[in-house]
Amino acid sequence: MKAVFIAFDQAHREIIIDLLEKSNCRGFTSFGETQGRGTYTGEPHFGSHAWPSLGGAILTIVEDNKVENILGKLKLLDESKPRLGLRAFVWEITQTI
Repeated sequence: MKAVFIAFDQAHREIIIDLLEKSNCRGFTSFGETQGRGTYTGEPHFGSHAWPSLGGAILTIVEDNKVENILGKLKLLDESKPRLGLRAFVWEITQTI
């Protein structure tokens, strides 16, 4: 099992949820509105007067064989709107209860 953490511009939220659904990833946790800025490019997402946009984050735990498909779809979404910002990180899950 792998954990896939997705940080994104709020404009991507419904698209990402649909992407997960179509990839047979039913379970996820959404962190709602988040604030932050990218490491290299992109504008801050602070929800302030100067930087009004916000981000979101989703964590999903998936079978190993689904990871590459999900990352590929997320990469295409990011490349289609590079200024919005989208990043995904994958961790190994060693135990669950």
